[in-house]
Amino acid sequence: MVKVIASTLRKGNVVDIDDKLYVVLTAENIHPGKGTPVTQLDMRRISDGVKISERYRTTEQVERAFVEDRPHTFLYEDSDGYTFMNPENYDQVTVPKDVMGDQSVYLQEGMECMLSTHNGVPIAIELPARVVLEIVDTEPTVKGQTASSSYKPAVLSNGVRTMVPPHVSAGTRVVVMTADASYVERAKD
Repeated sequence: MVKVIASTLRKGNVVDIDDKLYVVLTAENIHPGKGTPVTQLDMRRISDGVKISERYRTTEQVERAFVEDRPHTFLYEDSDGYTFMNPENYDQVTVPKDVMGDQSVYLQEGMECMLSTHNGVPIAIELPARVVLEIVDTEPTVKGQTASSSYKPAVLSNGVRTMVPPHVSAGTRVVVMTADASYVERAKD
């Protein structure tokens, strides 16, 4: 274990508090006009998924757990969870559904993801920032409604709803952000 200053913690870091591992969901440094600056951490306990919030003085030290981050390739989903393969040694790792969370809708076969493990146990996963998906349903294009700032609702091939520009129609492949399902651009394929 390594002690680090609380203000250096970022989203995705894993800390050890009272012999329990927590993954940092958000880290915000707050500098009030008067008083001591603090770091507000929202964390999720890895063992059972309980979320907690803690405040530390920015100079306080917190134990950071050693976490191994390696690229893994998504293979398939079954009742146990999501199976990934390490491309270096072909070892397969099954990530439980609660660790994967709601980002599982963006998983595609053969997708390269960053898997974080602690003592060989998967604790967090990071998907690529952008994925290419097809629009399966959207409102028809209205004549005269050109590239203005108005967006229309659309349903992607994975069932997620997003907002797209008026010129995009059903059947179009688009690039979306995995963090918030926001439209980026038309796919270039």
